[in-house]
Amino acid sequence: MTAAGRTLRVLHVSDLHLRPGQRLERRFVEGLAALEPDLVVDTGDNLSHTRAVPEVLRALGGLLDRPGVVVWGSNDYHGPRPKNPSDYLFRPQHRVLGPELPWRDLRAAFLERGWVDATHTRHTLDVGGLRVAVAGVDDPHIGRDDHDRIAGPVDEPCDLRLGLTHSPEPRVLDAFAADGYDLVLAGHTHGGQLRLPGYGAIVTNCGIDRSRARGASRWGAHMRLHVSAGLGTSPYAPARFACRPEATLLELVPRPLAGTPAAPRATGGEGRPPSARSGAGG
Repeated sequence: MTAAGRTLRVLHVSDLHLRPGQRLERRFVEGLAALEPDLVVDTGDNLSHTRAVPEVLRALGGLLDRPGVVVWGSNDYHGPRPKNPSDYLFRPQHRVLGPELPWRDLRAAFLERGWVDATHTRHTLDVGGLRVAVAGVDDPHIGRDDHDRIAGPVDEPCDLRLGLTHSPEPRVLDAFAADGYDLVLAGHTHGGQLRLPGYGAIVTNCGIDRSRARGASRWGAHMRLHVSAGLGTSPYAPARFACRPEATLLELVPRPLAGTPAAPRATGGEGRPPSARSGAGG
């Protein structure tokens, strides 16, 4: 998917939903640094508690020493609250927002370590000798997205055009595709969280179709999409079924022909130690 002649290793993490005391999840995320990605992409919902910022920083640990970009999700801004599970089926537009979370403190710590907040901004990064154009929107799930602030094709030479959003809403994906982006990364869906064998995700909690609730797919003629099933859950809905938590290492390979994106290879993560290098979302 890159224009230059080398592979770019992108670690996609999303939906940590961390709170104090989650030692196993934190230790798993700490171990992801051993993958040595070229770029870390965090697509939001890091927090699940007012005292979770230190937990997130400890978990990401060595990954904060690598180039990284982030956009935010609703559960960075607001803590979880109990919600009737039937709302996901019968009232998908119903929102239950909890207390405000210290996302600004987390953002300040990320920026201090050199990460880039791509929310409603455009950046060009030098990542391992490749030029990566990055743009992101705020969380569409709660109506904070404003693609007009970053609209338009990338007007400078680059090897990869990368779009970021927490929730993979079709209107946002269509806008990135119209602007010529190669790849969009998103989270939010938890892969459906509850999946039925042979059927897949029951719901996506957004406007995307069930078949794209997790993993890599095409969006339009030229753009690729990767939706992470994420690593955590709300404390009020802590169960997953047939949907293991994941962090995904995407190996973006050079385009075989100009203008023809090659499929990203996804490895690592999916609930196993990083050294397992098992398939995840691809």
